[in-house]
Amino acid sequence: MLEGYLGLFLVAFLAATVLPAYSEILFAGLLASGYEPLALWAWATAGNTLGSAVNWGLARYLLHFQDRRWFPFRAPTLGRAQRWFQRYGVWSLLFAWAPVGGDALTFIAGLMRVRFDLFLLLTAIGKGARYAILLGLIEGLNRLT
Repeated sequence: MLEGYLGLFLVAFLAATVLPAYSEILFAGLLASGYEPLALWAWATAGNTLGSAVNWGLARYLLHFQDRRWFPFRAPTLGRAQRWFQRYGVWSLLFAWAPVGGDALTFIAGLMRVRFDLFLLLTAIGKGARYAILLGLIEGLNRLT
């Protein structure tokens, strides 16, 4: 049983980074296999949140190299992202779970030097809510069948 939870943690972790992974599929499969729903929620939330923390840390570190040719963002793109984040603020991290732009949000938060404790709290709330909704949807569908 522990292997399933650890596997979900790893896939959720990878899904929050720039690597392509889809934790929802494994989450649903493990739930259908009889794994404990609350434990699945906790492992997925923790893995996805910690994966986002890697993005935050990479951004903090990589910012030192923004003048290098290989740096992933050019000054105009970086400036637009920073202005956007300043406009919507740290509360936008509640949407770090979004399939489009969520990973970028966590990276931008690192660039903008958002306090790590605040980053972790808001990101965990958003990602936890996402997995709770997923859990509710799956269990609701199971009751219909």
